[in-house]
Amino acid sequence: MNRAQSILDRLELFGVRLGLDTTRPLLAALGDPQSRVPTVLVAGTNGKGSTATLLAAMANAAGYRTGLYTSPHLEVVEERLRVDGRAVDRETLGELLTTVTEAGERALTDAPTYFEALTAAAWLWFADSRVDLAVMEVGMGGRLDATNAGEPLLSVITPIGLDHTKHLGESLAAIAREKAGILRPGVPAVSWPGPQPAEAALLEVANRLKTPLQMVPRELLHLTSQAQGFGSQQVELRTPTDHYSVDLPLPGRHQAENLALAVMAAERLAAHGYERLDNTAIRTGAEGCRWPGRLEHVVCPPPFAGRELLLDAAHNPPGIDALARFLGDWPGLEEGGFDLLFGAFANKNAERMLTTLARHARRITLTTPQGRRAFSPQELAAWVPDQNPHLAAEPAQALSAALPGEGLLVVTGSLYLVGEVRGLLRQQLGIAPSPVHALRDPVT
Repeated sequence: MNRAQSILDRLELFGVRLGLDTTRPLLAALGDPQSRVPTVLVAGTNGKGSTATLLAAMANAAGYRTGLYTSPHLEVVEERLRVDGRAVDRETLGELLTTVTEAGERALTDAPTYFEALTAAAWLWFADSRVDLAVMEVGMGGRLDATNAGEPLLSVITPIGLDHTKHLGESLAAIAREKAGILRPGVPAVSWPGPQPAEAALLEVANRLKTPLQMVPRELLHLTSQAQGFGSQQVELRTPTDHYSVDLPLPGRHQAENLALAVMAAERLAAHGYERLDNTAIRTGAEGCRWPGRLEHVVCPPPFAGRELLLDAAHNPPGIDALARFLGDWPGLEEGGFDLLFGAFANKNAERMLTTLARHARRITLTTPQGRRAFSPQELAAWVPDQNPHLAAEPAQALSAALPGEGLLVVTGSLYLVGEVRGLLRQQLGIAPSPVHALRDPVT
């Protein structure tokens, strides 16, 4: 086992800890690297990773040295930390985490958690790399998240839905107030309008803090030619100051909305010193952006010719609803025209997610994502008793059972399940390239 993974395995035993009482003294012991890193914080329920990745790709296309921190990872932890689209190498991450844990031993009573240590390591690496900008995806909530220990120059909030209710609150308004914890007095912010209770709560916090929060107007977004299938989509955006025509490689209406939010964020950055974030850079960055595991289309070679997979990391009801809309809009998919491979963690509303998709599925395989407390296939099967699902204890068994056949196989319910299936496809069939190597096309 490599050094980084060994450290993280040990820290994972401390579970989730919301609050900044550990992160702030830990960063102070490291010399406060976050203070040397101009940062954009991206919070929200769904679309955080896509929006952050799009914005980072735009900044990099503009010639800015750009850090990107996302979570969780799809296959390997190195994916979470990137500079100019390239993931941190395993040895460097091990060195960073060693430095972080040694600082924690000096400065803390309790060891940092997995996420606290990784967040500190990201800031340390970005500071050492002298990035011009770091785009940091918030892990959970916002107010008490480790990423919120920094002082952003811009805050971005994606659509808000019900998720992590045990930690963030049972209502949309309560969750929105937690997400609004990344807002700062006088610091610009942009947000995609969401359900009315969430939007009202965001505006309430922004008004109290005197934060210039801009809600992205829905009318600026125009899908001029939705992809016929799983390819790119042509998106037209008209902001108050510019017009963009983007061949977006990320399919789905929700990705067009994420693009609109990233464009508005880029325009705010351009107005605050990042002048090279112009129309060309924004378009070039977006068109070169890749984000594996999100409506990712994979065509199988022999012996499974005729089989196509759609890998999507939807893991809560709003994400599953977006996936269902995409499947419903695809003209090549008739009623009952896809198979489903599904697994979910026990802290998710798996019944709602599974039944939303199951009513349109032809054949269902249920399994358990590895590494965390997840619903067993038997527990999941209780929600679709009339569809005689196939039950497989492990993803490898599930894929072996689900892969034979023709047409579309949808793999969803958990980012970790999608990551495991991607790894199996690469090992067994030589497809689904490693997400470490290509978040974007090279900018020329």
